[in-house]
Amino acid sequence: MARNYATQLVETLEAQGVKRIYGLVGDSLNPIVDAVRQSSIEWVHVRNEEAAAFAAEADSLTTGNLAVCAASCGPGNTHLIQGLYDAHRNGAKVLALASHIPSRQIGSKFFQETHPEAIFQECSGYCEMVNSAEQGGVVLHHAIQSTMAGKGVSVLVIPGDVSTQEAEEDTFTSSVISSGRPVVYPDPAEAAALTQAINEAKTVALFVGAGVKNAREQVLALAEKIKAPIGHALGGKMYIQYDNPFDVGMSGLLGYGAAHEATHEADLLILLGTDFPYNDFLPDANVAQVDIDGSHIGRRTRIKYPVTGDVAATIENILPHVDEKKDRSFLDKMLKKHYDKLHHVVEAYTSGVEKHTPIHPEYIADLIDQQADEDAIFTVDTGMCNVWGARYITANGKREQIGSFRHGTMANALPMAIGAQAAHPGRQVITFSGDGGLSMLMGELLTVKLHNLPVKMFVFNNSSLGMVKLEMLVQGLPEHETDHEHVNYAKIAEGAGIKHFRIEDPKDAPRLIKEALAYDGPALIDVVTDPNALSLPPTLTFEQLLGFSKAATRTVFGGGVGQMLSMAKSNLRNIPRPQDF
Repeated sequence: MARNYATQLVETLEAQGVKRIYGLVGDSLNPIVDAVRQSSIEWVHVRNEEAAAFAAEADSLTTGNLAVCAASCGPGNTHLIQGLYDAHRNGAKVLALASHIPSRQIGSKFFQETHPEAIFQECSGYCEMVNSAEQGGVVLHHAIQSTMAGKGVSVLVIPGDVSTQEAEEDTFTSSVISSGRPVVYPDPAEAAALTQAINEAKTVALFVGAGVKNAREQVLALAEKIKAPIGHALGGKMYIQYDNPFDVGMSGLLGYGAAHEATHEADLLILLGTDFPYNDFLPDANVAQVDIDGSHIGRRTRIKYPVTGDVAATIENILPHVDEKKDRSFLDKMLKKHYDKLHHVVEAYTSGVEKHTPIHPEYIADLIDQQADEDAIFTVDTGMCNVWGARYITANGKREQIGSFRHGTMANALPMAIGAQAAHPGRQVITFSGDGGLSMLMGELLTVKLHNLPVKMFVFNNSSLGMVKLEMLVQGLPEHETDHEHVNYAKIAEGAGIKHFRIEDPKDAPRLIKEALAYDGPALIDVVTDPNALSLPPTLTFEQLLGFSKAATRTVFGGGVGQMLSMAKSNLRNIPRPQDF
């Protein structure tokens, strides 16, 4: 019997090491599903194609490998698109199989007709329709190579009838895919200009993002030589924060500590591997930027010293030519300021928490962080869960934290956890789920149960869209439609057959969190938290709320910092003079 294109496609994915396809079966996708049935690939059955894309994204981000999601024609594809936007913006290596109506019917306003080759253009680096089995093997190779080369999501649009056509030869599908990480060395002139700027500056600060993932040692070596404080964006937190004697916290709306002061008071600010989007938090005078993608340079603020290059390679290139700075007074000043700021907000959010009801969400986040495994994977919902994740998940070089940090969509935590857990069955996967985010894709509880994925789903249940409420308040608007009737998510989990816990009394929290994390299987922990815990500092003025000035935004998210205080205090010991605590 002749092999059809669907079989060729699935065999090619097997050869590339694909272990799972996340999707929802049906319609024009069925020939591909049947080919999967006869393969070694597992079909992870989700309840919404949006979740399939989120899950594939997390699978790829936590493994570095190719991950695949699939959707049927029409509505299946339009569901898929939300998760693909997020995967594309996060640089995940995802191949989306978007099945299409029969070729004969395209352009006739047929049932469920859309034009997926058009609608997926903005959320992909490669998007092509397979017009025949002969062409299919060629574009399949191109799609895989594009996403593995770091161009973002690839989409193959496949009419159902093409999937059943006899496959052509495998010249292209048998090509070896290049997945190596390129090292881009800086242009000598740009590197020399940056070196000179560093040598001429009395004080320098570094601000880093996700681009320092493979450059941690080099960044710390540069900071040591030039006595520079290091601030970070949320994307850089897990790679640079831990064991960092130069750490001064995070900038932006979720920021804390002295990162803002350090980046604005230094004579020279160097942005390293970050496309930090909030230009209001960046200075516009004497700023350098190093990025492997030159198109990122200068998108957020005025750049005087641009360098296109790999962060590690660039620092290794310039470090021998950088003069060592002997004066560390600026660094010491920022380390002291960082500690003082963290100490202040910790006092405000740790006093009497074991008696406060509804429960302080900061208290729960801190307990989870303390009891979670050293190599746990955390997925965090957009909104206030981002705040708790940014503040309380302690980086250690082994843990991972993923979320919708660039696309900013709700409902991402649970489906991302599905992908992370499927790819890492032996690791602990924990969600910081908002009740708003969970309710949006709540059907994925059934996916967790069906595949018996041992995800630990913590629901910060404040019956409110907390971040939206805060957005309204700081714009001087009365909050409206942000609160809703209380829902018992533990009861919903019970109905789905999932182990469930309900925490209403903070005294029960340590015991129940420990029990939930130790449970061998999926578990949902519904925690009734304070809807007024908007991470506001106790001294925020009404004028600051109304004006939402830059000064106010620097302090508006001022509540709680978990284990980071200990590190900040420890870093003060590096200051070579007596300190009075």
